[in-house]
Amino acid sequence: MAKVVVIYSGGMDSFTVLHRALRDGHEVYALSFNYGQRHVKELEVARKVTNALNVPHKVVDITAINELIANSSLTSNTTDIPEGHYEEASMQSTVVPNRNMILLSLAIGYAVSIGAEAVYYGAHSGDHAIYPDCRPEFVQRMNEVSKIANYEPVEIAVPYLANDKAEILRDGLAMGLDYSNTWTCYNGREKACGKCGACVERLEAFAANNATDPLSYES
Repeated sequence: MAKVVVIYSGGMDSFTVLHRALRDGHEVYALSFNYGQRHVKELEVARKVTNALNVPHKVVDITAINELIANSSLTSNTTDIPEGHYEEASMQSTVVPNRNMILLSLAIGYAVSIGAEAVYYGAHSGDHAIYPDCRPEFVQRMNEVSKIANYEPVEIAVPYLANDKAEILRDGLAMGLDYSNTWTCYNGREKACGKCGACVERLEAFAANNATDPLSYES
């Protein structure tokens, strides 16, 4: 049984990755980050899921990085979350500069400290166009660095890199996963907004699978 770290946001992609790692027989350590995101509600969902699964889970506060990294609508209280599809130019405001490199670096350090062989994260093909740090070339090079950055090489595992969100959901549904235990909306309100890029993509994924999203929406 291999020990692995799963970067677990509480969203539907990382939820599926978490369960896939468990299904594959790994000893899983979940790691979540509070980087000042508006949708911090997903961290509450993450705690609930890991408690139910009895999976070790750390939530690390890295909000101090916002003193250096600004201008993302995900972390700003003065910039509105854009509505519409990820293909629209306005969605670029949701990019947090260098986010995945920062999170992966911390997760790799954690993996080394606990003797884990790999770090899993949920980058997928639907993110490639808008998020540079979800592209295959980023993952490849980050993986190369990860294997030489410490005396103990750590693999970066991205099981859904070539899949879109609908395909990830299909795999999760085949595993019998309950997606009411996830949060995707960029707005952290009581109900999902149904209009931001994250909600639109999520709803499209459920429609593509002829399935009903168990979350409640404002509209």
